[in-house]
Amino acid sequence: MIDELKQAIRRKQAILFAGAGVSAALGAPTWSELIKHIGEDLGFDEGVFRSLSDNYLTLAEYYKIQRGSIGPLRSWMDRKWNFTDCEIRRSRIHELISNLEFPVIYTTNYDRNIERALHLHGHRVRPIRTVKDLVAVEEEERQVIKLHGDFDDDESIVLTETDYFKRLSFDTPLDIRLRSDVLAKPVLFVGYSLSDINVRLLLHKLWETWDSSPHKNHKPDLYIFLPRPNEVEQAVLERWGVKTLTGDSPDPATSLEEFLDSLSK
Repeated sequence: MIDELKQAIRRKQAILFAGAGVSAALGAPTWSELIKHIGEDLGFDEGVFRSLSDNYLTLAEYYKIQRGSIGPLRSWMDRKWNFTDCEIRRSRIHELISNLEFPVIYTTNYDRNIERALHLHGHRVRPIRTVKDLVAVEEEERQVIKLHGDFDDDESIVLTETDYFKRLSFDTPLDIRLRSDVLAKPVLFVGYSLSDINVRLLLHKLWETWDSSPHKNHKPDLYIFLPRPNEVEQAVLERWGVKTLTGDSPDPATSLEEFLDSLSK
């Protein structure tokens, strides 16, 4: 299974989906740390704030209602997710992603670390935040498509419950581009938690599209990397035609690094 993925990468035919686990490898805050900061900023005791809802998106929505915008929070996030060139160069995960032959990388991360890593490792890169960026792509540029927005534009960031509900419609110009890409090419998901409803819905929609097609035997492969085996998740994903690749290190970042290193060889 992994040999087929390696061949697709060598032919520059595979697409990478990079999630929060990639940024976490640099030391970026987790969702839990983000919610802790939101509660403190609103004057709540951490335990009390978390007890108000077990849905992080709802707590982020409450912040936006109370503050009127996510501007102050976005500024804090931008600082916490911002790393120096030396730190990015030292990240083996970012080096491996940069040097593997993915012409298009989709990410739900708000930070600029992937595109900066590509640049630092000598690649031409084009961040895609809106449809207008698509028409500016030049030959040989690696595209980094920011599905959940970018710190450069508060309005583009998908953070609250309402933001997520809007994204689940999958009807923006970037979504149309996404559907076109994933229906035609093998896709590898890394750095994702399978509790992410966006990813689960996307995988399900892809399976549903092909399952009703008379050409379903020609469906490109879908792969997802899990830091450790999970028989429940693997069974559900297999039902949707997703091939799971698993690591065995107790540390998710180490597990991901070892997997990407195996792809590069």
